[in-house]
Amino acid sequence: MHSTGTLRGIAAMLLACAFFACMDALLKSLAGHYSPVQVMALRGLTALPLVCLYIAWRREASGVFNRRTRWRLHLLRTVLNMTMLVLFVYGLKSLGLAEAYTLTFIAPLLMVLIAVPLLGESVQPRHWIAIGLGFIGVVIALRPEQGAFLSTGAVAILVAAVCYALSNVLGRLISRTEPSAALVFWATAGMAVGGGLLSAPQWVPIQAGHAWVLAGLAISGFLGQLAIAEAFRHGQAAAIAPFEYSALAWGLLLDWLFWQATADVWTLGGGALIIASGLWLARSEAPKAAGKKRQAA
Repeated sequence: MHSTGTLRGIAAMLLACAFFACMDALLKSLAGHYSPVQVMALRGLTALPLVCLYIAWRREASGVFNRRTRWRLHLLRTVLNMTMLVLFVYGLKSLGLAEAYTLTFIAPLLMVLIAVPLLGESVQPRHWIAIGLGFIGVVIALRPEQGAFLSTGAVAILVAAVCYALSNVLGRLISRTEPSAALVFWATAGMAVGGGLLSAPQWVPIQAGHAWVLAGLAISGFLGQLAIAEAFRHGQAAAIAPFEYSALAWGLLLDWLFWQATADVWTLGGGALIIASGLWLARSEAPKAAGKKRQAA
């Protein structure tokens, strides 16, 4: 049963990465026509109706609207999510999906550091080794010998990764007292309302030809959320999380299909080192997670 659950979780994670890669490709296509803030608003506005329908279908509205809602944490997480998406879209204007994904892969390693002050978790020597290797991978991926070191697009993606890591840690903190439906709804609503207000003064009318792009954005993002929730509902997180790195393969494929772009040796080499450090860290954490599960049982 445990093996079946883990395989189901892995399959769901692979699907989630495919859906999110499609969503990011659509975001990149929109970035050439609208400002990053408006693209972020469109991401929230298109997804919100589907999220509301899903919550109504699951009858989870009571978990979203209640007196125990931790508004300050939700507000901070919303700001982080909005900042993350704006910077990510900005970075996609000059970087390919594969390059952007390579830099964002530092986020799981950053979460280890951030969890120390926020969640009271300890950092073991193996954590520091993995984090150090991951940062070396980022430096390699930035192509230090080709004049692209610390380009504005790369810096934007790296800061987006920091915001993503902070948002995930806050999500873990909030989920101790609130259901996942509350996390999804308030994050989506925040992007829709906050992004709409910020982009309103310079709002660019939506082109009719982009209707299918917005529909695809809503569907891919929504299905990605469902798939990733399903992924972590089965099996060990330490066994499932490493398959998030499959996003790099999707990034390479979509870059080639839609923009005829290929990643260089620096991106692939740095990405390989970041992925290796993340896989090693996840593998070292798996026995510990299994032991805690047995103790709880």
